[in-house]
Amino acid sequence: MSAQAATRLPEILERDESTILAEWTRLQQANTGRRRDLISDRDLERQSREFLQLLREAVQRGGLGDANTAAAFERVREMLGEVSRSRGLQGFTPSETASFVFSLKEPLFARIREAYGKDAEGQLQEIRGANQLLDHLGLFTTEVYQKGREEVILRQQSDMLELSTPVVKLWDGVLALPMIGTLDSARTQVVMETLLQRIVDTGAEVAILDITGVPTVDTLTAQHLIKTVTAARLMGADCIISGIRPQIAQTIVHLGVNLGDVTTKATLADAFAVALARRGLVVQRTAPRR
Repeated sequence: MSAQAATRLPEILERDESTILAEWTRLQQANTGRRRDLISDRDLERQSREFLQLLREAVQRGGLGDANTAAAFERVREMLGEVSRSRGLQGFTPSETASFVFSLKEPLFARIREAYGKDAEGQLQEIRGANQLLDHLGLFTTEVYQKGREEVILRQQSDMLELSTPVVKLWDGVLALPMIGTLDSARTQVVMETLLQRIVDTGAEVAILDITGVPTVDTLTAQHLIKTVTAARLMGADCIISGIRPQIAQTIVHLGVNLGDVTTKATLADAFAVALARRGLVVQRTAPRR
């Protein structure tokens, strides 16, 4: 049966819709992998009924063509896309999501065999076409599921980048930006944007970049730091880099990285003392309160 050859599938879906729906729903409910804690029987039946109706309408218009691209299956793809995305957010696995479509095969093929009776050739061609159609739709749900999960992961990574670059106000006119983890191009962009915005908001004159939590410093990391310092200076704030451990100092010298006239300190406390001095402030010990 070619993609556009005549098919009795719309007739079978319309005539036996209630029987197919009942058997299909029962199969899904009996499936040991079915997540009753994530979707109710009522919602499952509603989704199944909607899919059967849209599938029948699509096959009536487009036959058993390519369900991934044919215009006749656009509403079917939209519906499956919504199901895949929602189930991905609910915690379903890709296989559990795809089984929504694949589990339709058993009740549908049974009705096809009944409709064709002794016409073995007709049965074979119809089942083959329906099987290929459901395979395409089932794989489509997996692709949408995967894209949805990737979007969630990217959004979470973006949120984590913002959370991992807090700018702390240590004193009037003094900001500190403690950095933890690898400093790559994407992270540097977030760091610069966050720091520059805080400089504008607070009118800070000194910004401390603390790299105590940065595991390694290579040439690229040093370049990112220099870019951040340069951008801050253009906004009117001087920068101090703290957290220069002996290993990092040796690495910077070995790489021949020139930090220019950037002030560096071993600890955040040392950098804070320098920042206060630049602001004309001093810390004095007083007698303890009694």
